[in-house]
Amino acid sequence: MSAPGARIAKRFAALKAEGRAGLVTFITAGDPTAQTSAAILAGLPAAGADVIELGMPFSDPMADGPVIQASSLRAIRAGQKMRGTLEMVRDFRARDADTPIVLMGYFNPIHRYGVDQFAADAGAAGVDGLIVVDLPPEEEAELKAPADRAGLSLIRLVSPNTSDARIARLMQGTSGFVYYVSITGITGTRSAETVGVAKSVVRIRKATSLPVAVGFGIKTPEQAEEIARVADAAVVGSAIVEHVAAGDAKAVLAYVSDLARGVRRARATAKA
Repeated sequence: MSAPGARIAKRFAALKAEGRAGLVTFITAGDPTAQTSAAILAGLPAAGADVIELGMPFSDPMADGPVIQASSLRAIRAGQKMRGTLEMVRDFRARDADTPIVLMGYFNPIHRYGVDQFAADAGAAGVDGLIVVDLPPEEEAELKAPADRAGLSLIRLVSPNTSDARIARLMQGTSGFVYYVSITGITGTRSAETVGVAKSVVRIRKATSLPVAVGFGIKTPEQAEEIARVADAAVVGSAIVEHVAAGDAKAVLAYVSDLARGVRRARATAKA
């Protein structure tokens, strides 16, 4: 089994060699239907997604705003279950061996599935990492060893309120990348302020050599471009999910392409 985060590390190394930041996109598995969700997932790399976060539907997504909460409920009502989510990754991996996929969500569905079995099945399906938003390092022992065995990165969240000492603690056992939540509160409700983000990225980089991806509040190609000037990747979630709600895969992918162009402009504009 490869080291945790190997595919993620390879992708960020390639981005660094290209001299640009990446675009990380989020969708919820099975939203609004399994068929539409699979079509969007399959099209994301060509649309410009460098890393894909795939949400694991959960009935009580407490850290998420109304947009992503609604996406989880749509997926659950459409019959999406964890095995179906892993099957989506397996099908994707049959066509794309390179684009990293990170499952994002809450510990409850993992616990219900069975932690050891989940990690093994996720690794076998082609998942690269996990973001479990309600599982702090002090409580992750049950997941850490199975994830390591399966080659899965445990990716941690850092917020504006996270102290330097806490960042140092969070970086222990982290691999893949660091996800900086650029605003406090729930997802999809406000936009980040770039100067503050830049200062926070510098602070995080003092504690780790891992790439820093910045998310929450990015809604336009221009905002993605601004974040891509100061971070290793821009993460867009709620704004994409708003487009997914309409059920038009082509429109979603066109929007992602616009975001990707913004990200790719960032370093080129800075050099000009």
